[in-house]
Amino acid sequence: MNASRILGRAAAITAVVAGSLILAAPAFAHVEVQAQPAQALATDAVVAFTGEAESQSAGIAKVQVVLPEGITPSDVTLAQAPQGWTFTATADGYTVGGPALAPGQDAVHKITVRQLPNSKELVFKTLETYSDGRIDRWIELPQNGATPEHPAPVLQLAPAAPGATPIPASPTAAGSAPATPTASVTATTPEATPSSSAPASTTDSGNSTGAAIAVAAAVVAIAAAGAWWWRRSHRSTTG
Repeated sequence: MNASRILGRAAAITAVVAGSLILAAPAFAHVEVQAQPAQALATDAVVAFTGEAESQSAGIAKVQVVLPEGITPSDVTLAQAPQGWTFTATADGYTVGGPALAPGQDAVHKITVRQLPNSKELVFKTLETYSDGRIDRWIELPQNGATPEHPAPVLQLAPAAPGATPIPASPTAAGSAPATPTASVTATTPEATPSSSAPASTTDSGNSTGAAIAVAAAVVAIAAAGAWWWRRSHRSTTG
């Protein structure tokens, strides 16, 4: 066998093996996250998300992000988004969305975080909604060292700077926290009990008074009837 045939077969085998490896390799993260600065306890950090488009027929119309522990929706403001997209806070994170992007166009948006938590890494579970209704859920975490098929974007943080400390909770979060207790206190204030029981006492008193009047009227009627009978009897006797 000549050298050219050997090289040809080697190239063919290499191509087959490479193709098999590509098919077997796990998919890369389709939502990437970066921060500036990417450091624990950093204040006013700008966190950027890049959602890679996977459809060639529909565009991304909305991105929903679940915030990790240590970041509340009130700590987040929108810094940049595609034209026409708006920011909406949710119970556990936020959404940004608007007119669908062109098919194949990545969805890039940035948020400003009041302060990053004191953690080594932050997981931002993310959902991408396309204009045709398709939803890609990038929410999976590695299991036993294996890369999941739909991995959640993870932000690695450097250790906090010397002397860095957590800042007080945001005014919005602090103001909304006592909403439930306040309602409870209002419902159990001492003034509430007398006012609610007052109508019942008034009704009972009115009933007692009415009964007494009725008895008195009956006594008066009986007395009048007795007097009339006595007069008639007396007249008959004297006559």
